[in-house]
Amino acid sequence: MSGKPSPTLHVSEQERAAIGALLRFPLIAAVNGRRSRRFPVGGSIPAGELAFTSAKPVQPLSEVERALVLAMVTGVTGWNFGISHHPGYAPALPNYPGTAGGRTFPSAAGFHTTEFFFTDDSGTYFLSSRDAAPGGEVADDGDGIDVDAWLGATVARYRKLSPQRVWLPREEPYLEGHNTWIANHPGSLLVIPVADLAQHLIANLAFFLQNGYGVYDDVNQRPIPGGDDSSLRHAGDPFPLSFVEQYTLAEASAELITSVYNGHLLLGALGLGGWTFDGIDRLSVLGASGDPAVPGLGFHVEHDDRWALPNPTGLPGVFETLARPHVRDAAEAVERFAERRSGAGGPLNAATPGPWRDTPRVRASAAPYDARFLRLLTGQVRYIDETFGKIPGTVPTVQILNYLQAQHLDTDFYDHHFTPGAYLPTHGAHESTWH
Repeated sequence: MSGKPSPTLHVSEQERAAIGALLRFPLIAAVNGRRSRRFPVGGSIPAGELAFTSAKPVQPLSEVERALVLAMVTGVTGWNFGISHHPGYAPALPNYPGTAGGRTFPSAAGFHTTEFFFTDDSGTYFLSSRDAAPGGEVADDGDGIDVDAWLGATVARYRKLSPQRVWLPREEPYLEGHNTWIANHPGSLLVIPVADLAQHLIANLAFFLQNGYGVYDDVNQRPIPGGDDSSLRHAGDPFPLSFVEQYTLAEASAELITSVYNGHLLLGALGLGGWTFDGIDRLSVLGASGDPAVPGLGFHVEHDDRWALPNPTGLPGVFETLARPHVRDAAEAVERFAERRSGAGGPLNAATPGPWRDTPRVRASAAPYDARFLRLLTGQVRYIDETFGKIPGTVPTVQILNYLQAQHLDTDFYDHHFTPGAYLPTHGAHESTWH
């Protein structure tokens, strides 16, 4: 796989006019008009009551349409405001956030462990925005968004990994049966959010530890080192590990679904078809299908007789989780976790710009990770890794939940099979508006 930069985005005058109308599209209309509109130009349903074959050719998204969807799903929107107050920390600022920037979707305590891949007819890409600093790309000076800066910031983050679309056989178990006719269809854009659950778990262990709680191993019914440390405010009341890991899975999944939900809302405003769905096998996408002919994204995959499923851990040099083999051991995982927060550009670094009137003073006031805290946190991470053979111990290291697919809609299908109102006026006018 290569790492070729993407070309600069050119926005035509017609597209600028269309974007101006897009920015005025009502939020309520986007929410109420959201539907899963799966039938694209060039599509075909071969049998059944809704059988139909498109008379129009496959039409990939334009560069501008693609950038708009990706900006809405992945974009950096300004500075993370952090957690303003916690009586147990005062006068220190809580030290939860993982990044200084805010994005288009929420993250529990600002952990932000999600990154993005996408694939279309032009290839497969990685789009990292997790630690990107805001660059004024969505600033509104009264005359509207700077379209070139907004979309340009997104396009600049594309990293092309392959000239081919991710290939999955159109059959089960790679695709759910009801998606075999349409998922990852030619002409479509498929956005794939991916969460680092290893890092998210470490963030949660740190969160509980900073608030005086340890964890215990409820799977094997034994304590986890440091969980009953006498210096913890709640030393006698640890949380069960399975709860913390399910909490981690749920919080990260919220990032995944809300990011693509934003994109789904945009599709109606753009007049594009598509939907959010989870009907593609995540192991096949990541590269753990077990079939060498179906490499997916090519993630490194670990196997262990203790686990019910193989465990993808990351894509070397692209998306590496805080889990072995991408880190040497628990100590390095915790070091990198702490460095993301306090290192250059991190939310706890006084030199990092931010939203406050005296940003250096606010950032410098955050509660530090002292040696005792890092020792206890490292002990917990090491125990989980050694006991279960991976991080996290009871849920996957990498999580995929919902995908977003965007495509040009064939309104003829809806006119033929549906009553009026099956698509929005933006869908009916899309070609004349955007092309």
